[in-house]
Amino acid sequence: MRYIIATLGCKVNQYETQAMESFLRERGHERAVPGESAELVLVNTCAVTAESGRKSRQTIRRLRDENPGALLAVCGCWSQLEPGAAEELGADVVFGAAERQKLVDAIEAFRLDGQRRREIDAPFERRVFERLPAGAAENRTRAMLKIQDGCVNFCTYCIIPYTRGRLRSLPLAAAAEETARLASEGYRELVLTGIEIASYGVDLPGKPGLADAVGTVAAAAGDMRVRLGSLEPTVVTEEFCRRLGATGKLCRHFHLSLQSGCDRTLRAMNRKYDTALFFEKTQLLREAFPGCALTGDLIAGFPGETEADHAETLAFLEKIAFAGMHVFPYSRRPGTPADKMPGQCTRAVKERRAHEAKAVCEKTRAAYLAACVGQTLPVLFETEEGGICTGHSDTYMPVGVSASGLRGQLRNVVIETVHGDELRGFLAES
Repeated sequence: MRYIIATLGCKVNQYETQAMESFLRERGHERAVPGESAELVLVNTCAVTAESGRKSRQTIRRLRDENPGALLAVCGCWSQLEPGAAEELGADVVFGAAERQKLVDAIEAFRLDGQRRREIDAPFERRVFERLPAGAAENRTRAMLKIQDGCVNFCTYCIIPYTRGRLRSLPLAAAAEETARLASEGYRELVLTGIEIASYGVDLPGKPGLADAVGTVAAAAGDMRVRLGSLEPTVVTEEFCRRLGATGKLCRHFHLSLQSGCDRTLRAMNRKYDTALFFEKTQLLREAFPGCALTGDLIAGFPGETEADHAETLAFLEKIAFAGMHVFPYSRRPGTPADKMPGQCTRAVKERRAHEAKAVCEKTRAAYLAACVGQTLPVLFETEEGGICTGHSDTYMPVGVSASGLRGQLRNVVIETVHGDELRGFLAES
C-alpha cells in the first residue's frame, strides 16, 4: 500500500511515527509521494490542549477527504481519550497511545477481512516500556531515542497522565544497544526523548537516573553527540551537571519546562518548583556548561492569572534571558482541574499576554545570538539550498555557511554575523 502518515504534537509522537513507518516498510508498504493519493492514511494525534484535539480532528477530516476510499487508521493521545469520535470521523482502525506494532498488525488484518477495529487500553495498567525501533525519517542526520514514557506529575492543565499512564523506562542495556546501532548507521546526533525524562529509571531495578542513562548512551554513541529533550528543572543538581559534562558528548542546550514566572500561578498549576528554585537550576547549568542555550515553554493567561502575575512572568523571562521560548496561550482541556478553575481569561487577554511574552523572549534570543558572534561552534549540517549549507550548533542555534556538500558533517564554524534568526559564519578549517 501507498501510505500517508500525519503526526501532531510532541517529539515522542514523532518518534513513534517513525517506528510505525519502519514497521510498514518492513511489510513492503511505501510512502505516497506528494500529490499522490494513498491507500492508507495514518494519523498520530495529540491531546495536550483542546486546540491540539481540534487540529487532530481537522487533520483526519482533511486527509480522509483527500484520499477517498483509503484505509483510515488513527492513534495517539486524542484517540486514547475519544475513540468514539475517531470512529465517527470514519476511522477503520482506532488505537490509543500504546501498542504501535499491534496497530500495524490491525491495519494488515483490516485489509484481509474489512472488519473495523478499536483497541483502547487502560493507561495506568501499563507496566512495561514499549520498545520501538529508534531512528529518524528519511534523509535525516539526527536520530531520536525514546527512553521513557508516562507522567505522574498531574499538572492541573495537563491531560497527558491520563493518556500515557504511569512511568516506564527503557532499560540501560537496551538503550546502549539502540545507541550503538544508530551510531553504526551513520547518525551524528542522538536526541534522548520521552514524556518526562527527568523521571527516567524510577521503575527499573536499582532505580538508575537520567544521568545514568546519559552516561550509558554517551559511552555507546561513537561519533554521535547527545542532546537532551525537555527537562523538568528539579532534575538539575551539581552532581547531575558534573556527570553529564564528564561524558564529553552532551550538547549545550537545555529545554526547561517553565510554564510561568509567577509563584502563585506555578502553585495553581501544581508545578513542583518556584521561581527561586528554577533560577538556581539555570545558574547551575550555566556554570557547568558555559555559553549553553536555555530554552523553555510558557503558558500565558492561565486561569486566575492577574495582570500583576503576568508582569512577574515578564520580569522573570528577562531575568533568565532565554535563548528561545515556546509560548502558548492557555487552552482549556476538558478533564483537567484547570478547566474548572475560576478566573478564566478571555481569548483576547490570553493572546495579548502571549504576544507580550514572545516579545520579551525575542529580545533575549536576539541578545543570545549576538553574543555568539566571534565564537567557534560545532555545527551538524542538515540541509543545502541556494549555496548555503545550514545546520544546528551544539546549542541548537541555526547556523549557515556559504558552501556545498556538507550535509551530515559535523564541522566547526566561526560565527561572523547574525542573519535574521540565524547565525552565519565560515568553516574554521578554511
